[in-house]
Amino acid sequence: MSYFRFPKYVSVAEKRARAEKKIRQLKKKNPDLAPVIIEGRTLARTWWGKSWNRNLERYADYSNRIERGRSYVRHLAVLDLKIDKGAVAALVQGSQRAPYTVEIKIKALPKSNWGAITAACAQQLDSLQDLLAGRFPESLAHLFMQKDSGLFPSPKDIEFACSCPDWAYMCKHVAAVLYGIGARLDEDPALFFLLRQVNMNDLISKAIEDTTAQWIQNAEANETPTIAEADLGNLFGIDMDAVPDLGNLETDVSAKPKLSGKPSQKARATRQAAPGMVSERQQIIELVNTATDGITAAELHHQSGIGIVKIRNVLYQAYHNGEVEKVSRGVYRAKHSRAKAPATPAQRRTAVLKCIETADKGLRAPQVAESAGLPLATVRPIMIRLLNDGAIQRLSRGVYGPLDRTHQKTVPSTTAAIFKLIKNHPKGIGAAALIKQSGCEEKRLRNVLFRLHQKGRIRRIARGTYVAAAGKKQKKA
Repeated sequence: MSYFRFPKYVSVAEKRARAEKKIRQLKKKNPDLAPVIIEGRTLARTWWGKSWNRNLERYADYSNRIERGRSYVRHLAVLDLKIDKGAVAALVQGSQRAPYTVEIKIKALPKSNWGAITAACAQQLDSLQDLLAGRFPESLAHLFMQKDSGLFPSPKDIEFACSCPDWAYMCKHVAAVLYGIGARLDEDPALFFLLRQVNMNDLISKAIEDTTAQWIQNAEANETPTIAEADLGNLFGIDMDAVPDLGNLETDVSAKPKLSGKPSQKARATRQAAPGMVSERQQIIELVNTATDGITAAELHHQSGIGIVKIRNVLYQAYHNGEVEKVSRGVYRAKHSRAKAPATPAQRRTAVLKCIETADKGLRAPQVAESAGLPLATVRPIMIRLLNDGAIQRLSRGVYGPLDRTHQKTVPSTTAAIFKLIKNHPKGIGAAALIKQSGCEEKRLRNVLFRLHQKGRIRRIARGTYVAAAGKKQKKA
């Protein structure tokens, strides 16, 4: 590629197709491959994924570079991404055939910061599920997002390397992996604590310890050591259901509760048709069978009084089951047994021509194929040849009908007329005389003479003079 030209444009669909093909190739060698797949327009959906991306974008060191990775991660360029203890390993598809290797290392969260965060979380986190789902007070969210003292890393805590030849401080492959980490946190937020090398259970255990200490103080003050239902639910991270009223239950063991999910026998009996009555489906099929020229759903609705939606569903099922056939769009009739499809080209041509000649208003190619029992790919070329030969005519766009008898061709073809003129001159006739007598153009005349000479029907006795060939050497046209 020249340095004075722009690179070839590659569409988004082509980029995704290349990436999907590469993923399939790599999965054959490595079944544990974990590509980053972005669904929708947003790069992250949960609080942890959005906060990770927001933390990266707010630093001036990354703000000018991180945006380059958005399109890469959207187009499935991150073929593999695995998060481990303080490290991230990834494969990113670039402009080269082989993917680039990206390695990111993140320093562990300082113990002083972690201790301050766990102390602040006392009596504010209800359960581990709420923590991973991002359901906690706004004060904790601000605490987690604080620069240099929060949970999220700063640029000085992140080191990265890429095998691409880009000399930039942060290449687009590294930026794509950083956004891919946010997408991976949407799937499993616990990976964030693994990446920062801290135990997320410390946040919950601190809250439990504080709650237990409060109960012990209440017990020492001679208070009844009871646990409220709300506190018990917060302690174990579950929702306490309301206690059922057992006093209103009947003592009859034989009584069985009614299942609301299934209809009763009485309801099922009302749905079944009475003996001797015809079901709606049978009524629709009978009306279709009696209509020899076809019938529409609106006409069926008018005659039977059945809902139009029900009629369309029955017609759709009957058509795919082979009970009825389509005459045209929205018109159905009973399916009749067809004769064996024509085998030879002449038989196929005759069958197509017969179908068109019997339709005064004209037919389209799919209708001809259905009537003749031939594939649509076979019918279209036959119809084109019939149209060129003057056997049928085009009534409108895509609609063909029989040729009017008054407009049928009675004039012989140009080749036959020229051959007749040559045959009538046993001593030979020149090209100029042929043009004058036939009225044919010179170029077309030369083509006709060339074909007749190739077929052996005429021979050249002098330059530009032709006679009919002898009887034994003459070939059929």
